[in-house]
Parts: sequence; structure tokens; C-alpha cells
Amino acid sequence: MLSLETRRAVAELTKAVKDVGPLAHALAPPLHVAPADRRGLQRVLDRVTEQLHVPPMRLTNRRNLSPFGRVVSARLALERLEASLTATTTDEDSDEFETTVDSALALDFDSFCERDTVRAADGAALPGYAAGDPDAPGVVLASACGMPARLAEVWMRRLAVHNRVVTWESRGLFVDTGGGGGATDVAAQVGDLFAVMDHFGLRRAHVVGLCGGAVLAVRAAGARPERVGSLSLWHGDFELGEHAPKTSHQRNLQAFMAMAAENRVSASSVHAVLCQSMLTTVPPGLAHLVLYPYATPELLFRYCQLNGALMGADVATQLPRIEQPALVVTSVDDDTAHPDGSRYVAAALPDARLVVADSGDHLGLFRAGNAMLDLATRFITRGEL
Repeated sequence: MLSLETRRAVAELTKAVKDVGPLAHALAPPLHVAPADRRGLQRVLDRVTEQLHVPPMRLTNRRNLSPFGRVVSARLALERLEASLTATTTDEDSDEFETTVDSALALDFDSFCERDTVRAADGAALPGYAAGDPDAPGVVLASACGMPARLAEVWMRRLAVHNRVVTWESRGLFVDTGGGGGATDVAAQVGDLFAVMDHFGLRRAHVVGLCGGAVLAVRAAGARPERVGSLSLWHGDFELGEHAPKTSHQRNLQAFMAMAAENRVSASSVHAVLCQSMLTTVPPGLAHLVLYPYATPELLFRYCQLNGALMGADVATQLPRIEQPALVVTSVDDDTAHPDGSRYVAAALPDARLVVADSGDHLGLFRAGNAMLDLATRFITRGEL
């Protein structure tokens, strides 16, 4: 019989394996992770990955790990869980082990959401997600380009309490397209937003834009104002020309993406350099998700085309024509997307409210605490700050 401690450890490992699943699927199997096998730990890991249909992972010494192996190892935290996971590894506990994994899976993001394939106007396949009462007010969550939907899990769970919330994963990055995936321009990505709304039955919605998703939110409001009731733009990565400065991160990333988006040869040549740079700057708690589009040169090529288009889309001329109520949020110390960009956007929108937090790094947006989520909820439901 599994002890309570072991059941908890198995549940933790199940959640971790689900979290690294997108990255594991993108990388060539088997993915090597640490620590080296001890006391039957490999057998336990195999049981979880097999039950969750995640590609196999092989335990090895930490010095043998690839950069992505280190990222996945940090999320799995096998060294911390090892003693509890290997306390009972006999075949007699098989049914209880599987039940424990299933129970943890029932609480996972993929079980919380409805998931379906959405077809865009040009036929591109989009993994779409929906949560909340289908009859509740609609909210579209436009997350950061190229990122797994579960990166915005805290937003989905909180907003779905009182709303019908939908989101999607970027075209050509999460579905095997054989090197295709459809157009990569901003218009196509805006069309994806409305395709997701149509698929899940939302006629009109509030649009939440996170990071590069804020650009899509602005463009969507301008393109189809009858379908976008209001906006909230969080730490937007805006191109505003001479109206607002960019951080060094924005400038450097834009330059890298321009090179990688030229062709697949260029993407391959900058892949290793860009990955190493990202690995040293992304917080460990999010790296397994944020680094997904950097996993392979092919993913990087597609991602740089998509995100490069967003980062280069000047929205300044459109802002005065967007009449929907808007909430614009940034922080004084966001050194990823310059806060002056959000300040300019809020000033240029006819009906916008600006909130500048005293602190809050850019990626902290995806670990949003109660204060941030309360602010979002108040504005969406009542138009209040």
C-alpha cells in the first residue's frame, strides 16, 4: 500500500510531467534528466510518463545533461522527491499507483479545460481551450505568442470562475504541420482570435492581452469592434516607433528574431546562441514553458516569424480609433517590455485607465497573484479598478 507521503510525491511528479510535456514532445526522445538512477527511480518515472503518454525520459548524471535536460530536471525535482517515490515500487501497488496518477491528472490544467482543434480561416490547426460556464460572459485570453496554454493557467482558472474563457496556442507550433502551418502575419493571428471565438460560440467578449497578446488584442478591437466589448492589456510588448523607447531586451530579441526568421538555415545558426541566452535569463519556475518555442531550429524559425511580426507591428496610428473601454497595466521595473510603451498606449486610447505597479517583473505576469487577478476581474465584470 502506498503511504500518504508517496501518494503526494506521485501526484507532484504527475503535475511536473504534465508541465514539461509540451517541451518533451518537441525534443528528440529520450530526453535525459537528472539524477542518475537510484533505488528504482527510473521505473517510477517510466510508469508516470507511460500513463500520461509523454515521451520517455532517461535518468543520467547531471554533467551529461543538455540545456533543455537541465530545464526539465529542475521542474521534475526528482532528487527532492526520490525517497518518497521509491518507498514502494513493487508490482503489488500498481493499481493504487495508477489511481494516484489519475487523481492528480483530474486536477491538471488539461482536465480543467475543454480542448479542441480550431480551424483558422486558412485551414491552420489551432489547439483551442475553453473553461467556465458556456452561458457566462465571454473572455478571450490572448497569451504570449508561441507559449503553451498552460503558461497562463492561473489566468484561465481565475477568470473562468465567472466567465466563459477561451484561449489557443499559436499556429504552426503545436500541431505537426510538416513544415507548414499557414501564414505568419499579424492579420492571420488576429483571425485566429476570432476563429477561436467562433468555435466556442462567443459572439462578443472582453479580450485580455498578455505581453505580445496585447498587440493582438489592440488589432482585434480595431478590426472587429462589434465583437470586442473591452480590453485589458498587461505588460504589452508594443511597437510605437518614436513615441516610446524599447528595452535592450526588446531590441536584442527583435534583432535575433529578424535573423532567425529569414530562413531555416539562419534559424539553425542562431538556435544555440539564442537558447543559451534564454536559459540564463528565464526564471527556473517558468523555463520549462517559456523555452518551448526554442526547443528546435524548426520551432524557432516558425516562432520568430510569428512573434517577429507582432513585435514589429506598429499600433500607434490605430489607438485613437479604438473606443472600447481599456485597462492598461505595467510596472515601473519591467525591463522586458518598456513601461513607457504601456503609458503611451493608455494615453492614446480614448477610454483607457492606466495602472503602473511599483514592482513586478515581466514574467511574473504568468505567476499572477491575487492582487493582479482581482484587478483583472473587477475591470472585466464591473469596469472598476
